[in-house]
Amino acid sequence: MKLKRFKAVNFRNIEECDINFSDGVNLLYGNNAEGKTNAIEGIYLFSRGKSFRAKEDSELIKFGNEGFSLFLEYEDSIGKNTLEYSLYKKERRRKKNGYRIDKVKDMIGSFKSVLFYPDDLLLVKGGPEERREFLNVAIGQCYPSYINYYASYKKALENRNCLLKFSSKGMYVDENELLSWSEYMAENASFIYLMRLEYLKKLEIYSSRIMKEISDGNEDMTLSYKSDIEEEIFEREKIKEEYKRIFRENLEKEKIVGVSLYGPHRDDISVNINGKSARSYSSQGQQRSIVLSLKLGEGEVSREIFGEYPVFLFDDVLSELDDKRKNYILSGIGQKQIIITSCENNDDIKIFENKIRVSGGKYSEKE
Repeated sequence: MKLKRFKAVNFRNIEECDINFSDGVNLLYGNNAEGKTNAIEGIYLFSRGKSFRAKEDSELIKFGNEGFSLFLEYEDSIGKNTLEYSLYKKERRRKKNGYRIDKVKDMIGSFKSVLFYPDDLLLVKGGPEERREFLNVAIGQCYPSYINYYASYKKALENRNCLLKFSSKGMYVDENELLSWSEYMAENASFIYLMRLEYLKKLEIYSSRIMKEISDGNEDMTLSYKSDIEEEIFEREKIKEEYKRIFRENLEKEKIVGVSLYGPHRDDISVNINGKSARSYSSQGQQRSIVLSLKLGEGEVSREIFGEYPVFLFDDVLSELDDKRKNYILSGIGQKQIIITSCENNDDIKIFENKIRVSGGKYSEKE
């Protein structure tokens, strides 16, 4: 997959831009707060369905305007495609190849990309929610049906939590309604668990290999899925029954605290280096290598599933990496397209095929 063109109007500090990208390594460079990350944010929005920085789309509108629009032109194994996304006076519009898309979930999975930015270091030291979100985004791009299962699960969880809260306050709760939401949660939880487990197995193969290459064979990385189901199960009906049992046996405890204590919304990924917990014992250098391995591994899983690499977006990470890790990213590019942002022109790096200077929300492709 290759990104060919990105256009934006009244997006963040961008009044209007039209950027062309080469198939290899592209560099967006300029001082801080000039708009480099804004372009990455706009591009990645088409993959994730929402901004990775803003909570609300209204935050993305350039000050003094009533809306913004984004346009993406890319090429995949099928051919050339376009995606459009706009917000104007709270009305959202999405299009693919000129045809309207009503729901964001129908856009996700069309343009695939992998984002690596400084906050991703929280994948190692941060809480479980950071690692769950990583899985949700990665799996959602590969299997759009996952988004449906997760949305349905969250809806059931919200309703079940509401009933549990009432129960904790001594209010009447219809037991049949509570049971119904528990069974609906178990149904969707079984899909989520299985898709996460199978994805993590694929990711571990590639990420552990990359970690070993970065460390010259000195560090073995393993990934494991931590859930309420103690032993790995790969049959969905058995997973469903196991969740039903867990919800049933812990219901009285949950009625007291007023919240669902079990389910995929509380799961985690365990990352170990040479048999030790990376969260507890890894150095800063190891943490950077782990995140780099996970992100590049994510791209390899996508390639395995779809037969082509996603677009790699590296936002301000060159300064976070030493020369060894930089060289690993930039070597063996092959069929990968990479877009990197940096405060420096990086004249010492000759591999950049396309350099774009960014200043005040304007993008100049010719120096």
